[in-house]
Amino acid sequence: MSEIPETANGVMWQSSPPGSIYDYIRVASFSIGPDGLVDQWSLRAADLFGIPAEDVRGLDPVEAFMPAELRPRGHRKVAEILDGKEWTGLVPFRIPGENAVRGLAEVYVMPTETEHGERAALCIVVDVRALRRIETDLAAAQAIFGQSPFGFLLFGTDLRVQRANQRFATVFGGSADDHRGRTVHDYLPHAEAERMADALRRVLETGESVTDLQIVGAVPGSGERRHWAVNLYRVHGGAGRPIGVAGLGIDVTRRHNAAREAASARRNLALLNEAGARIGNSLDLETTARELLDVAVPGFCDLASVDLYQGLLTGDEAPPGQAGRTAELRRVAFASAVSDAPLVSDSGSGCCEPAPTHVGAVHRYPFNSPCAQALRTRRPKSVQGADGSLVQSTLAVPMVAHDTVVGLVQFSRTKGSEPFGERDRALAVELASRAAVCIDNARLYRREHERALILQRSLLPPGDPEAAGLDIACRYLPGNAATEVGGDWFDVIDLPGHRTALVVGDVMGRGLRAAVAMGELRTAVRTLAQLDLEPAEVLSHLDEIARGLGAPIGAQSSRAAHKPRGPELSEVYLATCVYAVYDAVTRRCTFANAGHLPPVLVEPGEEALLLDVPPGMPLGVGGEPFEEVEVDLPEGALLALYTDGLVESRSHPLDEGLQAFRRALTDAGRPLEDVCDHVLNTLDTRHGQDDIALLMARIRGLPAESVGDWRLPREPRSVGRARELARDRLTAWDLEPLVDTVELLVSELVTNALRYGEGEIRLRLLRDRTLVCEVWDAGLVQPRRRRARDTDEGGRGLQLVGLLSAGWGSRRTPRGKTVWFELALPDGERGGEPSVEQLLSMF
Repeated sequence: MSEIPETANGVMWQSSPPGSIYDYIRVASFSIGPDGLVDQWSLRAADLFGIPAEDVRGLDPVEAFMPAELRPRGHRKVAEILDGKEWTGLVPFRIPGENAVRGLAEVYVMPTETEHGERAALCIVVDVRALRRIETDLAAAQAIFGQSPFGFLLFGTDLRVQRANQRFATVFGGSADDHRGRTVHDYLPHAEAERMADALRRVLETGESVTDLQIVGAVPGSGERRHWAVNLYRVHGGAGRPIGVAGLGIDVTRRHNAAREAASARRNLALLNEAGARIGNSLDLETTARELLDVAVPGFCDLASVDLYQGLLTGDEAPPGQAGRTAELRRVAFASAVSDAPLVSDSGSGCCEPAPTHVGAVHRYPFNSPCAQALRTRRPKSVQGADGSLVQSTLAVPMVAHDTVVGLVQFSRTKGSEPFGERDRALAVELASRAAVCIDNARLYRREHERALILQRSLLPPGDPEAAGLDIACRYLPGNAATEVGGDWFDVIDLPGHRTALVVGDVMGRGLRAAVAMGELRTAVRTLAQLDLEPAEVLSHLDEIARGLGAPIGAQSSRAAHKPRGPELSEVYLATCVYAVYDAVTRRCTFANAGHLPPVLVEPGEEALLLDVPPGMPLGVGGEPFEEVEVDLPEGALLALYTDGLVESRSHPLDEGLQAFRRALTDAGRPLEDVCDHVLNTLDTRHGQDDIALLMARIRGLPAESVGDWRLPREPRSVGRARELARDRLTAWDLEPLVDTVELLVSELVTNALRYGEGEIRLRLLRDRTLVCEVWDAGLVQPRRRRARDTDEGGRGLQLVGLLSAGWGSRRTPRGKTVWFELALPDGERGGEPSVEQLLSMF
């Protein structure tokens, strides 16, 4: 606690506080008596010379403290002083008992008198080393304050400026003395001044220094924001008592601006790097637009939106606009760091939009608006926010890819954010350009993908296929929209004699090429099926066709001319296929397999089984024959053909998928459509990795009463017998309207069998959705329709068959051939009766 000052006659008396100048100078005193010996020895003298008073009193100071060579002169000086002469000088001294000189003292000797009138002397001693240190410290302090290139302040314990250097005065005006007594509030804004004052108080109280305290303010006469880095440390007096805080301020405005520019450049590079990594990962237009905004908000701006030309989204080219207005655009994405909805005042786009535009809305920009100008000129436009709006400024940047404007992106910053600069403008253009290229690629892909889907689906059977003796249900699930179309297909083909060909295939690879290859192979299968070939023959011919697809023009006709295809075409024109022919009369099905997954058969009351059909090689490989397997199918059995997308995915192997498929068919007695839905809901069919084709058929053989089968001897009267048998059976079937036509056509076919065929003749009538008549014989010569000359008496029978029937043809059998014709039932769609001109044209 400090001593309470005393006042006498208006003069304040108080003890010198610790840390005063006297603590630094270290003034000591002692006295010499009339005998020339030390009489009194002060505590400071004891501290200076390191000898207590009891050891010094009574000693000759010259003999005790001065080196030997100086003692004579010392004795003379002491004698002169005792004679009444003052003396001041520098005297080297040593400690008694030591020979080495310990220091240099400046001594001031004043003659005195004792109470008895005897001459004595008072000696005041100052350690010269302390004086030199004080001089050095003063010079250093003067150098710091006077010559330092940085602003320097010394604050007292009341946090007022006690001293400022010239550099500080140069920046803040006036002379150095003019700043005495001021506080930090005289130089800084209130918030910054409070921060600085808190730091000063903390340093003064704790003694912990503060380094690189960032302070922002302005110098007098300039509105420019300045940045200073301030270092603070506590200053102590000689006794260690805190006497204030020293502050060194360095103007780091340039460094701060450079760091800000560097940080901005790093941020922009990071944004571009992030944009390269995140934009364009999807081939979906809307997803790509959202990826752009995910990068831009809030890293680059506070609000952003993307508009794309409506024509791009509908598959058309981007229109340039119509007279007096822009083309229609759709808002496909919006992002905000300050709001979840467009701003009501200006939708975040300055004066471009008179009303808020929500995602999904189709709109036009006014022709003279900055956004419309940006779209027309292909250059970014800066738009200032309206009064009262949260938006400070907006950059309207056209999205240009491959010299085509695909849309517009708007980047907005709210008030309080840093305004857009030239570097930001360049970054906005780069971000928009990258997104535009990805969006244009997505647009081109979407167009190709949609065309491929149209092509692919146009090649699939329309509606629900129908077949004689079969209930048919089918499903086709394309892969995800983000993947390319595949080459899966299925088909149901009517064959003569109420037989049906069931086909399921899968072209390897994906994309438009795979869809085209699928179309070519499906067309080839249908063509070969109409030739009524055996399943193994169909696959053999199909294999040859697949090997020729993609070969150079002119090389398809020669097997030896097949040149190796590139890896792309080699994969596209490889395919797997199952071809099955079902006979509704015998309920027998003949299978042939080209590298495809085996069919699944579920007999009534039994578990699902994989049919043992030799897999063979995929189509397009060649070199291996295909085998056939005949299976008798019981009434009510369920047959399933499928592609690998149904049973195979990355999440589980093929064997597990087949087991799951078989388990899903345990309740196969339900309606066929329900069975299909159950299978798709049970299995993992939503992985979207591959297309899925599923074809199911329930066996419904022709009943015996719907079949008429007779064998006729090879003799002329069999023609009449055939007409009679046909007439009786049609009458039993209540098909009297067809009797005359059938009798006529049966006569023609039986007559041809007698004339050109061999062996026993077989006549068969089949009634299902249509009426089919077949005439069998052992001859191998196929009938050929020709145009008879006017002078010919015959040769018009097959022309008559072609005119009167819905269709006719012939096919080979293991023991000869079969010639057939087909008629629509009276309650069905009947073809028109042949005209007179058609009948006369035969003669």
